[in-house]
Amino acid sequence: MDIWIVLGVIAFILVVIYSMYAKSIRLRNQVLEALGAIDVQLRKRHDLLPNLLKMAQKYLDHERELMESVTNLRNQAQVTYDRTDPDAVSRHLVLEGRLSQATGRLFNMVAEAYPDMKSHEIVSNAQETFTEVESHIAAARRFYNAAVTDLNNFAQVQPMAAIAAMVGVRPFPYFEESNETVRAPVDVDIYMK
Repeated sequence: MDIWIVLGVIAFILVVIYSMYAKSIRLRNQVLEALGAIDVQLRKRHDLLPNLLKMAQKYLDHERELMESVTNLRNQAQVTYDRTDPDAVSRHLVLEGRLSQATGRLFNMVAEAYPDMKSHEIVSNAQETFTEVESHIAAARRFYNAAVTDLNNFAQVQPMAAIAAMVGVRPFPYFEESNETVRAPVDVDIYMK
């Protein structure tokens, strides 16, 4: 009789450990899926940028430094990274944040220095497309950050953290806007021209 109780307790413990293992893998896969959704939107941004830069080139020859910065950041951001390595993901997300800032500066510069360019239909359509892509990136970022919260909560609370560590599931970084972008004041004049 006592052996059945011991076997029952062992079986219960094994079931609990397996369910924690399965949940850690499921949560990591949700983060990777969300990261994939972000990558799709970032790819759209990367594909759109060369066309925007070509359009802006004829108006902005003297603003070459900013354009080169956007181009270099885009090229760096397109480099393949290990999506299962939280450190590599963190570096990639920081780079994407810098690209977003540089692109925002490019649009602000165009709006301030070249109001006639802003009203040009092709440029206007490109800006609308870019704004749409940025809003999709923001939505994908929210989905990713929610998945990261679930995974990180699981991977940092005992006893689940021990199981997660045994199977190599580590906390992932959040995809956040940089402090400069979030804290920068909105210049309404740019949008009112």
